[in-house]
Amino acid sequence: MASRCGVGWFLTSIFSTFSILFIFIVPFVQTDSSITYEYVTCGSVIKLMNTRHNVRLHSHDIKYGSGSGQQSVTAVEATDDKNSYWQVKAKQGKTCTRGTPIKCGQTIRLLHADTRRNLHSHLFKSPLSGNQEVSCFGENGDGDDGDLWAVTCSGSNWKRNEQVRLKHVLTEKYLTITGEVYGRPIHGQREVSAQGSPNSNTYWKAMEGVYIKPNEDEKL
Repeated sequence: MASRCGVGWFLTSIFSTFSILFIFIVPFVQTDSSITYEYVTCGSVIKLMNTRHNVRLHSHDIKYGSGSGQQSVTAVEATDDKNSYWQVKAKQGKTCTRGTPIKCGQTIRLLHADTRRNLHSHLFKSPLSGNQEVSCFGENGDGDDGDLWAVTCSGSNWKRNEQVRLKHVLTEKYLTITGEVYGRPIHGQREVSAQGSPNSNTYWKAMEGVYIKPNEDEKL
């Protein structure tokens, strides 16, 4: 009898603890299954889709065979690839409060969740189109000013259902997909590069991910 009581007490304790965690954590996190909170926020881990080509920004621990030789950045059609997640972070040397909406015009970094390197660009040529190369750079998020991107959007804050552009701060070129396709060893993946003029190829939209919500007291 004592044993049964002990098991019952244990299960009740576990359930109570889980309930408390659920109450405190869930209000501050939104997944792709719900858009009750409409903004992209600091600390969120998201996928970015190019709206013209319907492919998601992607990286992996495969280096370019030309140009900088840094970690390559591509785009893929698959919606469930874990290598397509990026964490939204403040610019180098700055911090932002988790859950704070990203403002239109704000400078951010995008940290590749799996390899912990930042989305980066520089004056090397991309291997297929000859545009400006886009790579992943740094270690554990520690990079340089080539990792900085300005969010170009309308209104005050970056909305999840809104098309935006990402403008490289140092070179003033836009993250883009041209439609060029790689062969081996990344067969079928699209080239990602940066180009000088914005057009329909430079639009991106936040898709699947874990979206961190702000405190309820925070005013937008």
